[in-house]
Amino acid sequence: MNNNYIYQSFTKALCSECGRAVDGKIIYNDSGVYVLKNCPEHGIHREILEENYGYHLTKGRFEKPGTQSVTQTRAKDGCPHDCGLCDSHDQHTCLGLIEITSRCNMACPMCFAIDNTGPIDLDKLIPFVHEVDLDLQTIGQMMDFYMSAEGGRAEVLQISGGEPTLHPQCIEIIAMARAKGFKYVMLNTNGIRLAEDREFVRALSTFKGGFEVYLQFDGLDDDVYRQLRRRALAETKLRALKNLNRYKIPTTLVATIEAGVNDHLCGEILVYGMSQSCVRGVNFQPVSYYHNLVPAGRRVTLSGILDRIEQQTNNMIQAGDFIPLPCDVERVAITFLLKEHDAFVPITRGHDLSQFKDMIGNTFMFTVEDTLKNISQASDIFDDPACCEFIENLKRFLPASLALRPKAERMRFVDENTFRISVSSFLDRYNFDAKSMQKECAHIITPDLKRIPFSAYNMLYR
Repeated sequence: MNNNYIYQSFTKALCSECGRAVDGKIIYNDSGVYVLKNCPEHGIHREILEENYGYHLTKGRFEKPGTQSVTQTRAKDGCPHDCGLCDSHDQHTCLGLIEITSRCNMACPMCFAIDNTGPIDLDKLIPFVHEVDLDLQTIGQMMDFYMSAEGGRAEVLQISGGEPTLHPQCIEIIAMARAKGFKYVMLNTNGIRLAEDREFVRALSTFKGGFEVYLQFDGLDDDVYRQLRRRALAETKLRALKNLNRYKIPTTLVATIEAGVNDHLCGEILVYGMSQSCVRGVNFQPVSYYHNLVPAGRRVTLSGILDRIEQQTNNMIQAGDFIPLPCDVERVAITFLLKEHDAFVPITRGHDLSQFKDMIGNTFMFTVEDTLKNISQASDIFDDPACCEFIENLKRFLPASLALRPKAERMRFVDENTFRISVSSFLDRYNFDAKSMQKECAHIITPDLKRIPFSAYNMLYR
């Protein structure tokens, strides 16, 4: 392999063929950023990390120390074989996932939970097998463990699966999470039950404040769903959103993106989301390849999605509007938009927010309100003209009396007048690098009371 690249750093990687830990290095050139690795048995492999090397080279400006966390295991065999969390991990749990059931009413080829790449008879899927539902006592113990591991301040709990709405006690589980004091609870769902069971959606609407539906939503036409999900689902998604709108349930659309399938629809998904009253944001997730080879040219990266958003929205949303989330700069980017005259405007545009990184918590719950409060409490930065300009820019979007209003009213204003766009990319054995793994902050909470980084769990621990 010729050396038409610039060497950036050393890393630990995984062989693309056998998955063994090997030495690697991060390199880049005009075509992108790659991990170059050499397996003694299978030779040299080069896998893409980012399509835009400029984004990759600047995201380090948002790096900050990770939040200290309790560990459950000891580092022995080396990352990613000691989860977790082990004492080599460098970030706490920003988002904890509890998979309350392994049952599902779909068979998606890219599913994290099970290998569905082979032939499957959809008519023979078993929708109800009670043995794979976790019981309430076990789920409660997992919640308590997560809260304790975060010093009583666990923030985001995602109820997941399988398809969690198939659990017969799904509503009780959400109520339990709220009672245990989680700041934010998400229900991660494919939306089929939301489309078919209005009474279930009405029950979800009783969880006001600190609750949202995380709705799988890959596009607006059935061709996309047939390729990604093996069945036509467009009408189902629209009916689910109709019910969510009816009951005013905050919702994030979650789009799995694969090149040649729906990467040309990022802008369309965004514009559609902004038109729905219940939708508070869109999260884009490039496909991760846990069960099969990466098809040539099909890997979409975080920076690639940012570039597609800019192109497909005619610069309404620009790649430069996004910031790497400080808790995991390698794998998460986010921007916020505020409503002005019935249009959404990125609040980050034209500002170097890296100088405010200490004001942004190590959390997925990076909110406009919390960040403003953090900035206002940091009096030592108010002499910075850039800071003053940024705050003045924000003030033009916010009512002058907002800070004096009751908390519920403030939250409702933020809820109805902000829009969050994020990109979350996960590691597989092809794009694995140890630094990214050790800062990953979305963690699976397991029944045996461990916290395992989401990517590592899907690669090695299922």
